[in-house]
Amino acid sequence: MRFSATWGSRDVLDTTLVRPVLVAEVSADRAIDHGGIYRHPLRFQRLRLDVAADDVPQFGAGLAAG
Repeated sequence: MRFSATWGSRDVLDTTLVRPVLVAEVSADRAIDHGGIYRHPLRFQRLRLDVAADDVPQFGAGLAAG
């Protein structure tokens, strides 16, 4: 995965994969620019202590993927 620092920026942010332990709710926009980079950053909303990591579909799966 590649993530840009800001819209229109050529700077690429470092990505660190982690083992999912907690579930966080985020707000997101699915807009992607012509280079395949997401145009808007994710915004943290809250931790979802009522949901286990195993209950969340893998990235690209589930109802919101299509």
